[in-house]
Amino acid sequence: MKVQKGQSPKGQIVWMVLDDDYLPIEPVQRYLRYLDNLERSPNTIQGYARNLKLFWEFLRDKHLDWQQITIEQLSEFIHWLRSPNPTVVSVQPQTSTRSEKTINHALTTVCSFYEFYERIGESEGVNGYRYQFQPGRKYKPLIHGIAKTKEVKSRLLKVKEPKTFPGCLTTEEVRTLIDGCHRIRDKFLICLLYETGMRIGEALGLRHEDIHSRGINEIHVTNRPDNINHARAKTGDRIIHVSKDLMGLYSDYLIEEYPENIDSDYVFVNCWSEPMGMPMNRNNVNGLFRRLTKKTGIKAFPHLLRHTHATELIKAGWDMAYVQKRLGHSDVQTTINTYVHLVTEDMAQAYQQYLQVKENGKESN
Repeated sequence: MKVQKGQSPKGQIVWMVLDDDYLPIEPVQRYLRYLDNLERSPNTIQGYARNLKLFWEFLRDKHLDWQQITIEQLSEFIHWLRSPNPTVVSVQPQTSTRSEKTINHALTTVCSFYEFYERIGESEGVNGYRYQFQPGRKYKPLIHGIAKTKEVKSRLLKVKEPKTFPGCLTTEEVRTLIDGCHRIRDKFLICLLYETGMRIGEALGLRHEDIHSRGINEIHVTNRPDNINHARAKTGDRIIHVSKDLMGLYSDYLIEEYPENIDSDYVFVNCWSEPMGMPMNRNNVNGLFRRLTKKTGIKAFPHLLRHTHATELIKAGWDMAYVQKRLGHSDVQTTINTYVHLVTEDMAQAYQQYLQVKENGKESN
């Protein structure tokens, strides 16, 4: 089985999962078309296609029918994903080839796949979810049973993920990366990611009409499914306020480097290589960061600048609801789960300051 990339008659990227005879797996293709109709990004659909390919390989190895699988059999999918070679039984301890996060993503895909077919009435589906009032709470409030509360959906099958974070850049490291850029365009891109916390797909999809410098300086993040470089905003539209210095860098880029005599409304375009004037893509950006890493010795990537920006906002005392809106998270809980634990490293320093204040108080008495 394989995941095959294709192109629609309209020029859009499509993904297919092919069986061992190189024929599309129809239940999977129908679900992927559904995701495409919901305007999910091509990267998201690609990830779902890869997960469903793995699931179909599991069904093949276990001789299971996708329409008759049980929740118990689905739990075996976890062990199958962890096994380096599912078809070989080893007597020695083996290291899982997939992380807990990867396994959970695959389980989410499969449960969503069955939920789709259950909703359209073509399968009873796998009951991979449960609904609870106030999940995880061991106490009940005084008005429990009286107040109106919503049920929360949670997945039954989920492996525990270790809390990991790629880290953050210091102010000095960010400055080193900016100084390592020879081009104003590249400096502007680094500064934009650092100051706004934008995702790289959002930055590459920017149009000139999205940048407003009259009055309050702001950038409008717009979800456009038809970008020719396939850049996409992950969530809905939002407005990010930026500094005057960033706007000045944007103006310098337009005056000094932006190609003349091109008909393009994209902000980030090829300025020195063919195809001239075409919007930059992820490969262009990855190449830039590889060069910067080699030159500066700082291992950096676009999303690391987003993490850095979010962490600085939280350390500065921003309300989490504001951080959520600025980053474009659909739920404030996502912001909390991702970033709040990052600042716990400051706990030791804060505690030492507390002890010092306490000791000074004793001496004054």
